[in-house]
Amino acid sequence: MTLTAAASPAERTKRPFSLAITLGALGVVFGDIGTSPIYTLQTVFNPQDPHPVPLTEANIYGVVSTVFWAVMVIVTLTYVLVVMRADNHGEGGIMALITLLRRGSRTRGRRTTLVLAALGLFGAALFFGDSMITPAISVLSAVEGLKVIEPAMESWIIPVTVVIIVGLFAVQRHGTAAVGRFFGPVMVLWFVTIGVCGVGGIVTEPGILAALSPTHAISFLAGNLPIAFFALAAVVLAVTGAEALYADMGHFGRRAITVGWLGLVLPACTLSYFGQGALLLQDPGAARAPFFLLIPEFARIPMVLLATAATLIASQSVITGAFSVVSQAVQLGYLPRLRITHTSSSTIGQIYVSGINWLLMVSVLALVVTFQTSAALAYAFGMAVIGTITITTALFLYLARQQWRWPMSVVIIGGGVLLVIDLFFLAANLTKLVHGAWLPLTIAVIAFVVMTTWQRGRRVVTASRRDIEGPLQAFVAELATRQPPLIRLPGTAVFLNRGDDTTPLALRANIEHNHVLHRNVLIVAVETEPVPRVSAENRLSIRSFTCRTTGIMHITVHAGYMERPDVPAALAALPAFDLSHASYYLSHLELVAGPARNMVWWRKRLFLAMSLMTADAAGYFNLPLERTVIVGSRLQV
Repeated sequence: MTLTAAASPAERTKRPFSLAITLGALGVVFGDIGTSPIYTLQTVFNPQDPHPVPLTEANIYGVVSTVFWAVMVIVTLTYVLVVMRADNHGEGGIMALITLLRRGSRTRGRRTTLVLAALGLFGAALFFGDSMITPAISVLSAVEGLKVIEPAMESWIIPVTVVIIVGLFAVQRHGTAAVGRFFGPVMVLWFVTIGVCGVGGIVTEPGILAALSPTHAISFLAGNLPIAFFALAAVVLAVTGAEALYADMGHFGRRAITVGWLGLVLPACTLSYFGQGALLLQDPGAARAPFFLLIPEFARIPMVLLATAATLIASQSVITGAFSVVSQAVQLGYLPRLRITHTSSSTIGQIYVSGINWLLMVSVLALVVTFQTSAALAYAFGMAVIGTITITTALFLYLARQQWRWPMSVVIIGGGVLLVIDLFFLAANLTKLVHGAWLPLTIAVIAFVVMTTWQRGRRVVTASRRDIEGPLQAFVAELATRQPPLIRLPGTAVFLNRGDDTTPLALRANIEHNHVLHRNVLIVAVETEPVPRVSAENRLSIRSFTCRTTGIMHITVHAGYMERPDVPAALAALPAFDLSHASYYLSHLELVAGPARNMVWWRKRLFLAMSLMTADAAGYFNLPLERTVIVGSRLQV
């Protein structure tokens, strides 16, 4: 990885707008929410639903109106107009919110902020469930179009879906740079097509446009509360992918996403929903697959192919999103150091995490084989989405009040309305716990426990290690007066350390056992900053010790939480040292269970198991393997 100067906060937040950037956003950001029309109304009126919605004219108007206004309030108002104002140097997503909250905890409300940060971490954990369910339900819903074309092909749906999903995950290691250029045009074709088909349905039954009035949604919710409440668990599928608008803001900018949403995606999806509603008014039997039955018969085979391509793009975006969340969690200390591969020389955000990729593939295949249909997966999907949305709204409102000083009346009245709407959807999905909504909650709980366990264990190890290593300043002072003096070797030695106040174990062991010291010694710590990227001028912090005769210098390499630290490239900015032949020293700790009661026994075992997954530090920091020495030690936890 070549380090380049990061854009300033102003540059990243106010990046130049262009149609090319908007086209790229259409190909990456809107794949998930743009394929929601395939299965949303089909799920609402599914006769096998445990709480079915009767197919009456009033209910059709009410459901279409509720879908439209749910999209307007949750996506357009909450995310596009409000939440996307909260960026961390241009980056969005729930991890950015966590970082902003942690930064604010330094000055006020530390305990409350930590609780909210933990809630945000659970929201990030919910995203892992989303990244497993999205490929399964998206590809399944597209391939299910085969049985609309030819009912006898129903038996092919699962095998075809499995093959597509295996192929999707198999190509992840090659990166998305090559195919990414085609994502935008494909999605433009998708949105234009579903919009045109929607217009075709509306023309045959223009009265459906009356559903644009919120009175139909209000009448449906108020007049049929028991039915409407349960229907909200399916209506929420219309906003799946809303979190992607915020999460991918750093890649394309707020303006490009806003233009793409208001200019094409929202109109196209609205026309599709209203067209399907018009079809249902004419033919209630079309509820089995209103999206595909809205398509003229001669165009259904091409539409199945286009839908499959669109759902692959939706899956691709959420898979790469999972890679990004994992990478950020590693940088923030919530996961062990994993092997992360950058798949593009020009785009730093394009990464590949092998272990996560195959774990996702196995999970997605298990979901497809277990649930069999997109309708069966719908409630699991809805819970993952609305859980993340509700947490994001709550964190944003706290941030707006405590750090931005928004008026209390605006937060309570305006924000309260948004939060109440989210909570209604969340409550409706909780009624589907036994029908699949338990799945994303279970995945999120497991992910949350794993991340908090690693964070806790890391603190315990850091404290124990600090006691063993001893203070660095005292150690350097001792070297200056050591008798007999150490043998000084020519050249430079670089010792990687976790901080600037303790002695690297490798340095201490080298002196105690070999009684030698290089003429130039650089003690290097890598510090992850609560910003996405760090500019070149802020990359290094240099500290010289009082005892200059020892030739020891401490250097901190600063990296953003979205960057992979490259120690040799960062040190190359130091012209005073010849690092072409420098030796690098790493301290490796073998962790074993000890008698200390610093963690619950099962969490201690989990932490030790996770420590075995830690990637090689030399590769992670891009150290030259032929000049890297690893010194081992054992530590009881």
